[in-house]
Amino acid sequence: MTASVVQPIRGRAALTAGLVTALGALLLTSAPAEAGVAARAKPTIVLVHGAFADASSWNDVITKLKRDGYPVLATANPLRSLSGDAAYLKSVLRNVKGPVVLVGHSYGGAVISAAAVGNSSVKALVYIAAFLPDNGESALALSGKYPGSTLGPNTQQWTYRLPSGADGVELTIKQDKFRKQFAADVPARKAAVMAASQRPISVSALEEKATAAAWKTIPSWALIATGDRNIPRPRSAGWPAAPRHPRRRPTPRTQCRSPSRTRSLSSSSRPRAPPVDPSHPRSSGKERDPCSVSPYSNLPRRPCRGECGAALPVRSRSRRQPPPARSR
Repeated sequence: MTASVVQPIRGRAALTAGLVTALGALLLTSAPAEAGVAARAKPTIVLVHGAFADASSWNDVITKLKRDGYPVLATANPLRSLSGDAAYLKSVLRNVKGPVVLVGHSYGGAVISAAAVGNSSVKALVYIAAFLPDNGESALALSGKYPGSTLGPNTQQWTYRLPSGADGVELTIKQDKFRKQFAADVPARKAAVMAASQRPISVSALEEKATAAAWKTIPSWALIATGDRNIPRPRSAGWPAAPRHPRRRPTPRTQCRSPSRTRSLSSSSRPRAPPVDPSHPRSSGKERDPCSVSPYSNLPRRPCRGECGAALPVRSRSRRQPPPARSR
Protein backbone atom coordinates (compact mmCIF):
# COMPACT_ATOMS: atom_id res chain seq x y z
CA MET A 1 0.00 0.00 0.00
CA THR A 2 1.03 3.60 -0.49
CA ALA A 3 2.72 5.13 2.52
CA SER A 4 0.64 7.51 4.59
CA VAL A 5 1.26 11.17 3.78
CA VAL A 6 -0.19 14.38 5.08
CA GLN A 7 -1.02 17.20 2.67
CA PRO A 8 0.16 20.70 3.60
CA ILE A 9 -2.50 23.41 3.81
CA ARG A 10 -1.52 27.03 3.15
CA GLY A 11 -2.69 30.14 4.94
CA ARG A 12 -6.01 30.21 6.75
CA ALA A 13 -7.65 27.43 4.77
CA ALA A 14 -10.16 25.52 6.87
CA LEU A 15 -12.38 22.44 6.58
CA THR A 16 -13.35 22.71 2.93
CA ALA A 17 -9.80 23.56 1.83
CA GLY A 18 -8.40 20.43 3.45
CA LEU A 19 -11.06 18.24 1.89
CA VAL A 20 -10.71 19.74 -1.59
CA THR A 21 -6.93 19.35 -1.51
CA ALA A 22 -7.15 15.73 -0.40
CA LEU A 23 -9.83 14.92 -2.96
CA GLY A 24 -7.82 16.49 -5.77
CA ALA A 25 -4.73 14.49 -4.86
CA LEU A 26 -6.78 11.32 -4.57
CA LEU A 27 -8.33 11.70 -8.01
CA LEU A 28 -4.91 12.39 -9.55
CA THR A 29 -3.08 9.49 -7.91
CA SER A 30 -5.69 6.75 -7.74
CA ALA A 31 -7.15 6.82 -11.27
CA PRO A 32 -5.98 3.94 -13.50
CA ALA A 33 -4.12 4.57 -16.73
CA GLU A 34 -7.12 3.83 -18.90
CA ALA A 35 -9.44 6.84 -18.78
CA GLY A 36 -13.08 5.82 -18.50
CA VAL A 37 -16.29 6.77 -16.82
CA ALA A 38 -15.61 4.48 -13.89
CA ALA A 39 -12.13 5.95 -13.41
CA ARG A 40 -13.56 9.48 -13.27
CA ALA A 41 -16.35 8.61 -10.81
CA LYS A 42 -16.16 10.76 -7.70
CA PRO A 43 -15.87 9.01 -4.34
CA THR A 44 -18.47 9.29 -1.61
CA ILE A 45 -17.36 11.62 1.18
CA VAL A 46 -18.29 10.16 4.58
CA LEU A 47 -18.04 12.78 7.33
CA VAL A 48 -17.65 11.76 10.98
CA HIS A 49 -18.07 14.40 13.68
CA GLY A 50 -16.28 14.36 17.01
CA ALA A 51 -17.12 15.11 20.61
CA PHE A 52 -19.38 18.03 21.58
CA ALA A 53 -20.86 18.20 18.06
CA ASP A 54 -23.29 16.39 15.78
CA ALA A 55 -23.62 15.74 12.05
CA SER A 56 -25.04 19.23 11.46
CA SER A 57 -21.59 20.66 12.18
CA TRP A 58 -20.72 19.61 8.60
CA ASN A 59 -23.66 21.48 7.00
CA ASP A 60 -21.64 24.17 5.22
CA VAL A 61 -19.04 21.62 4.10
CA ILE A 62 -21.78 19.35 2.73
CA THR A 63 -23.23 22.23 0.72
CA LYS A 64 -19.89 23.02 -0.91
CA LEU A 65 -19.03 19.39 -1.63
CA LYS A 66 -22.41 18.74 -3.21
CA ARG A 67 -22.03 21.85 -5.31
CA ASP A 68 -18.82 20.30 -6.65
CA GLY A 69 -20.66 17.09 -7.49
CA TYR A 70 -19.51 14.83 -4.64
CA PRO A 71 -21.93 12.38 -3.01
CA VAL A 72 -21.82 13.05 0.75
CA LEU A 73 -22.94 11.21 3.87
CA ALA A 74 -22.62 12.69 7.37
CA THR A 75 -22.98 9.99 10.00
CA ALA A 76 -24.15 10.27 13.60
CA ASN A 77 -21.23 9.27 15.81
CA PRO A 78 -22.60 7.60 18.99
CA LEU A 79 -19.72 8.90 21.17
CA ARG A 80 -20.14 6.02 23.63
CA SER A 81 -16.99 3.89 23.17
CA LEU A 82 -14.17 3.82 20.63
CA SER A 83 -14.73 0.19 19.67
CA GLY A 84 -18.51 0.59 19.57
CA ASP A 85 -18.36 3.82 17.56
CA ALA A 86 -15.95 2.22 15.08
CA ALA A 87 -18.20 -0.84 14.75
CA TYR A 88 -21.18 1.39 13.99
CA LEU A 89 -19.20 3.31 11.36
CA LYS A 90 -18.13 0.02 9.76
CA SER A 91 -21.79 -0.94 9.41
CA VAL A 92 -22.51 2.40 7.74
CA LEU A 93 -19.65 1.94 5.28
CA ARG A 94 -20.98 -1.47 4.23
CA ASN A 95 -23.99 0.32 2.75
CA VAL A 96 -21.93 2.79 0.72
CA LYS A 97 -21.21 1.70 -2.85
CA GLY A 98 -17.98 2.59 -4.61
CA PRO A 99 -14.83 4.37 -3.34
CA VAL A 100 -14.99 6.30 -0.09
CA VAL A 101 -13.05 9.21 1.38
CA LEU A 102 -13.43 9.01 5.15
CA VAL A 103 -13.20 12.29 7.06
CA GLY A 104 -12.98 12.64 10.84
CA HIS A 105 -13.02 15.70 13.08
CA SER A 106 -11.53 15.72 16.59
CA TYR A 107 -12.40 12.42 18.33
CA GLY A 108 -13.82 11.30 14.97
CA GLY A 109 -10.23 10.88 13.81
CA ALA A 110 -9.75 8.01 16.26
CA VAL A 111 -13.00 6.44 15.04
CA ILE A 112 -12.13 6.51 11.32
CA SER A 113 -8.64 5.14 12.09
CA ALA A 114 -10.26 2.04 13.60
CA ALA A 115 -13.22 1.70 11.24
CA ALA A 116 -11.23 1.86 7.98
CA VAL A 117 -8.94 -1.07 8.76
CA GLY A 118 -9.48 -3.87 6.25
CA ASN A 119 -12.00 -1.91 4.16
CA SER A 120 -10.75 -1.80 0.57
CA SER A 121 -13.41 0.76 -0.39
CA VAL A 122 -11.80 3.46 1.76
CA LYS A 123 -9.28 5.11 -0.55
CA ALA A 124 -8.23 8.03 1.64
CA LEU A 125 -8.47 9.35 5.18
CA VAL A 126 -8.75 13.04 6.05
CA TYR A 127 -8.17 14.29 9.59
CA ILE A 128 -9.62 17.73 10.43
CA ALA A 129 -8.15 18.97 13.73
CA ALA A 130 -8.35 15.34 14.78
CA PHE A 131 -6.62 12.62 16.76
CA LEU A 132 -4.43 10.11 14.89
CA PRO A 133 -3.79 7.52 17.60
CA ASP A 134 -1.33 4.69 17.19
CA ASN A 135 -1.92 1.25 18.66
CA GLY A 136 -2.20 1.53 22.42
CA GLU A 137 -2.88 5.29 22.45
CA SER A 138 -6.10 6.93 23.61
CA ALA A 139 -7.60 10.33 22.87
CA LEU A 140 -7.39 11.29 26.54
CA ALA A 141 -3.71 10.35 26.77
CA LEU A 142 -2.86 12.26 23.58
CA SER A 143 -4.69 15.38 24.74
CA GLY A 144 -2.51 15.44 27.86
CA LYS A 145 0.75 14.43 26.17
CA TYR A 146 1.75 18.04 25.45
CA PRO A 147 0.90 21.24 27.33
CA GLY A 148 -1.65 23.64 25.95
CA SER A 149 -5.05 21.98 26.26
CA THR A 150 -7.59 23.88 28.37
CA LEU A 151 -10.41 21.39 27.85
CA GLY A 152 -10.35 19.76 31.29
CA PRO A 153 -11.35 22.72 33.49
CA ASN A 154 -13.92 23.90 30.92
CA THR A 155 -15.92 20.66 30.87
CA GLN A 156 -18.85 19.55 32.95
CA GLN A 157 -19.48 15.95 34.05
CA TRP A 158 -22.85 14.24 33.81
CA THR A 159 -23.92 10.76 34.93
CA TYR A 160 -26.10 8.46 32.87
CA ARG A 161 -27.41 4.93 33.28
CA LEU A 162 -25.62 2.13 31.41
CA PRO A 163 -27.48 -0.94 30.06
CA SER A 164 -25.87 -2.94 32.88
CA GLY A 165 -27.52 -0.68 35.44
CA ALA A 166 -24.29 0.99 36.51
CA ASP A 167 -23.65 4.70 36.18
CA GLY A 168 -21.46 6.07 33.41
CA VAL A 169 -19.85 9.50 33.14
CA GLU A 170 -20.01 11.77 30.11
CA LEU A 171 -18.63 15.22 29.37
CA THR A 172 -19.88 18.43 27.80
CA ILE A 173 -18.20 21.81 27.49
CA LYS A 174 -19.61 24.48 29.81
CA GLN A 175 -21.89 26.63 27.70
CA ASP A 176 -20.35 29.91 28.82
CA LYS A 177 -16.90 28.56 27.85
CA PHE A 178 -17.96 26.81 24.64
CA ARG A 179 -17.12 29.46 22.05
CA LYS A 180 -13.67 30.29 23.42
CA GLN A 181 -12.80 26.64 23.96
CA PHE A 182 -14.27 25.00 20.88
CA ALA A 183 -15.57 27.49 18.31
CA ALA A 184 -13.64 30.75 18.53
CA ASP A 185 -13.83 31.25 14.74
CA VAL A 186 -17.62 30.82 14.63
CA PRO A 187 -20.03 33.78 15.00
CA ALA A 188 -21.24 34.23 18.57
CA ARG A 189 -24.89 33.50 17.84
CA LYS A 190 -24.09 30.29 16.00
CA ALA A 191 -21.68 29.22 18.74
CA ALA A 192 -24.41 29.74 21.34
CA VAL A 193 -26.70 27.38 19.44
CA MET A 194 -23.88 24.84 19.12
CA ALA A 195 -23.25 25.05 22.87
CA ALA A 196 -26.89 24.36 23.69
CA SER A 197 -27.15 21.42 21.26
CA GLN A 198 -23.73 19.83 21.80
CA ARG A 199 -23.49 16.04 22.03
CA PRO A 200 -21.84 14.68 25.20
CA ILE A 201 -19.08 12.10 24.94
CA SER A 202 -18.54 9.22 27.32
CA VAL A 203 -15.35 9.41 29.37
CA SER A 204 -14.75 5.74 28.61
CA ALA A 205 -14.63 6.55 24.86
CA LEU A 206 -11.80 9.01 25.48
CA GLU A 207 -9.97 6.55 27.73
CA GLU A 208 -10.24 3.53 25.43
CA LYS A 209 -6.98 2.66 23.69
CA ALA A 210 -6.79 2.19 19.93
CA THR A 211 -6.18 -1.33 18.64
CA ALA A 212 -5.70 -0.41 14.97
CA ALA A 213 -4.35 2.52 12.92
CA ALA A 214 -5.60 2.65 9.34
CA TRP A 215 -3.45 5.69 8.51
CA LYS A 216 -0.44 3.35 8.38
CA THR A 217 -1.70 1.71 5.18
CA ILE A 218 -4.23 4.14 3.69
CA PRO A 219 -3.15 7.50 2.15
CA SER A 220 -4.00 10.17 4.68
CA TRP A 221 -4.20 13.96 4.88
CA ALA A 222 -4.49 16.18 7.94
CA LEU A 223 -5.34 19.79 8.73
CA ILE A 224 -3.76 20.92 12.00
CA ALA A 225 -5.25 23.81 13.94
CA THR A 226 -2.43 25.71 15.65
CA GLY A 227 -4.93 27.55 17.85
CA ASP A 228 -6.58 24.32 18.99
CA ARG A 229 -7.48 24.41 22.69
CA ASN A 230 -8.63 20.78 22.78
CA ILE A 231 -5.80 18.89 21.04
CA PRO A 232 -2.41 20.46 21.82
CA ARG A 233 0.54 20.07 19.46
CA PRO A 234 4.25 19.87 20.26
CA ARG A 235 5.93 23.25 20.49
CA SER A 236 9.46 22.01 19.79
CA ALA A 237 11.31 23.36 16.77
CA GLY A 238 11.16 21.22 13.68
CA TRP A 239 7.93 19.43 14.58
CA PRO A 240 6.81 17.06 13.23
CA ALA A 241 9.90 14.85 13.26
CA ALA A 242 8.17 11.46 13.24
CA PRO A 243 7.65 9.78 9.85
CA ARG A 244 3.95 9.45 10.64
CA HIS A 245 3.37 13.02 9.45
CA PRO A 246 6.19 13.83 7.04
CA ARG A 247 4.69 16.81 5.24
CA ARG A 248 1.88 18.30 7.22
CA ARG A 249 1.75 22.01 7.79
CA PRO A 250 -0.31 23.64 10.57
CA THR A 251 -2.89 26.32 9.87
CA PRO A 252 -3.86 28.97 12.45
CA ARG A 253 -7.41 28.16 13.51
CA THR A 254 -9.37 26.61 16.34
CA GLN A 255 -11.40 23.41 16.49
CA CYS A 256 -14.41 24.80 14.64
CA ARG A 257 -14.37 27.47 11.94
CA SER A 258 -17.29 28.55 9.84
CA PRO A 259 -16.51 27.09 6.39
CA SER A 260 -18.64 29.77 4.70
CA ARG A 261 -16.12 32.40 5.84
CA THR A 262 -13.06 30.71 4.36
CA ARG A 263 -11.61 30.09 0.93
CA SER A 264 -9.31 27.45 -0.46
CA LEU A 265 -5.68 28.30 -1.06
CA SER A 266 -4.48 24.99 -2.44
CA SER A 267 -1.64 24.97 -4.91
CA SER A 268 -4.05 24.90 -7.85
CA SER A 269 -5.71 28.14 -6.74
CA ARG A 270 -2.56 30.21 -6.25
CA PRO A 271 -2.06 33.03 -8.78
CA ARG A 272 0.40 32.26 -11.53
CA ALA A 273 2.97 34.72 -12.79
CA PRO A 274 3.00 35.53 -16.50
CA PRO A 275 5.82 34.11 -18.65
CA VAL A 276 9.20 35.67 -18.05
CA ASP A 277 10.32 38.14 -20.68
CA PRO A 278 14.18 38.14 -20.70
CA SER A 279 14.22 41.38 -22.65
CA HIS A 280 12.29 43.25 -19.97
CA PRO A 281 14.60 45.73 -18.17
CA ARG A 282 13.48 44.44 -14.74
CA SER A 283 13.56 40.75 -15.63
CA SER A 284 16.26 38.46 -14.23
CA GLY A 285 15.45 35.69 -16.70
CA LYS A 286 14.39 33.35 -13.87
CA GLU A 287 11.01 31.97 -12.93
CA ARG A 288 9.31 34.02 -10.24
CA ASP A 289 7.30 32.68 -7.35
CA PRO A 290 3.88 34.35 -7.71
CA CYS A 291 3.48 34.37 -3.96
CA SER A 292 6.80 36.07 -3.26
CA VAL A 293 6.99 38.78 -5.96
CA SER A 294 4.46 40.65 -8.01
CA PRO A 295 3.48 38.95 -11.28
CA TYR A 296 3.17 42.48 -12.62
CA SER A 297 6.66 43.72 -11.82
CA ASN A 298 6.41 46.59 -14.29
CA LEU A 299 3.55 48.13 -12.29
CA PRO A 300 3.68 49.91 -8.94
CA ARG A 301 3.22 47.60 -5.92
CA ARG A 302 0.80 47.90 -3.08
CA PRO A 303 0.46 45.76 0.07
CA CYS A 304 -1.03 42.34 -0.70
CA ARG A 305 -4.65 41.88 0.38
CA GLY A 306 -4.61 38.16 -0.35
CA GLU A 307 -3.34 35.40 1.92
CA CYS A 308 -0.64 34.01 -0.35
CA GLY A 309 1.52 37.12 -0.49
CA ALA A 310 1.08 37.96 -4.18
CA ALA A 311 1.12 41.68 -4.86
CA LEU A 312 -1.82 43.03 -6.80
CA PRO A 313 -1.55 45.42 -9.75
CA VAL A 314 -2.28 49.10 -9.28
CA ARG A 315 -3.19 51.40 -12.08
CA SER A 316 -0.92 54.39 -12.25
CA ARG A 317 -2.68 57.70 -11.88
CA SER A 318 -1.45 60.82 -13.67
CA ARG A 319 -1.25 63.86 -11.46
CA ARG A 320 -3.01 66.97 -12.67
CA GLN A 321 -0.50 69.64 -13.56
CA PRO A 322 -1.10 73.11 -12.06
CA PRO A 323 -2.17 75.78 -14.59
CA PRO A 324 0.62 78.04 -15.90
CA ALA A 325 1.11 81.32 -14.07
CA ARG A 326 -0.40 84.34 -15.78
CA SER A 327 1.84 87.25 -16.62
CA ARG A 328 0.82 90.49 -15.03
